[in-house]
Amino acid sequence: MVVLKTGPVPVGGVVLENHLVLAAGVLGTTGSSLARMLSLGAGGVVTKSIGPVPKDGHDGPCLAVLDDGLLNAMGLPNPSQDFVAELAPLAKKPVVISIFGGDPEEFAAVAGWFAGTAAAFELNLSCPHAEGYGAAIGSDPALVEACTRAVAQTGLPVWVKLTPNVTEITGIGRAAEKGGASAIVAINTVKAMRISTELRRPVLGHGFGGLSGPAVFPVAVRCVYELYEACRIPIIGCGGVSTADNVIEMMMAGASAVEIGSAVYRDVKIFETIKASLYAKDGIDPAGIVGCAHG
Repeated sequence: MVVLKTGPVPVGGVVLENHLVLAAGVLGTTGSSLARMLSLGAGGVVTKSIGPVPKDGHDGPCLAVLDDGLLNAMGLPNPSQDFVAELAPLAKKPVVISIFGGDPEEFAAVAGWFAGTAAAFELNLSCPHAEGYGAAIGSDPALVEACTRAVAQTGLPVWVKLTPNVTEITGIGRAAEKGGASAIVAINTVKAMRISTELRRPVLGHGFGGLSGPAVFPVAVRCVYELYEACRIPIIGCGGVSTADNVIEMMMAGASAVEIGSAVYRDVKIFETIKASLYAKDGIDPAGIVGCAHG
């Protein structure tokens, strides 16, 4: 397997400590949990998505553990502006704040709360199970461009997280780039569903949800590959990454870094586990493999 040289990783306006980033929605609900993931080897962390008003989320069950991943429909629960205080102890750390809104004005308002503490913003334009938010906006290139531009006016880096639940993801990526995005994150969860044959009803309280984990890894690789050919800004791969070889494959497809989420469920020390195989002092320059699968 390819082994990389260690060192800081500048991606999308943020200097990460390594190529591995905690994905939004996983152990990102408190300042202490974010600090813990940094201490356990994450090169950067993304918070739970924060929106314009507090939300309780969907009725449970909100999570189902499958053989090949996780199925969730949380419904974007968040404390809204009260989350600002959680991040004070993490000043100057590579903390990216995931935010959402129903329109460009709401995105800009939420970003304004964190302008003094965020290393960057990640725009959640891709959640598949929150009506009026996420993918409901992220499937419209014009809205993606407008929301991105509204947050980019803060002067901080903007990462735009894309949904795979569209016919053509590259057009959405180009819209984010046109709006001033510093990086693209691909992908969020795949809209999916399971039904309990014993109960004769969906396993999730919301009915359908978002599938993550190893089952979606090939989808994520394909999206990263296509976006690398269509866009000029860095791409951060996300979706089913659980091994060092997965990281290398994502990078060969075109990712400059990766986000890891569902794998944390089974191994809270997954970042250290992957780092042990991914890096060595005599490893190769990571820049040499980013996009190399394109020939």
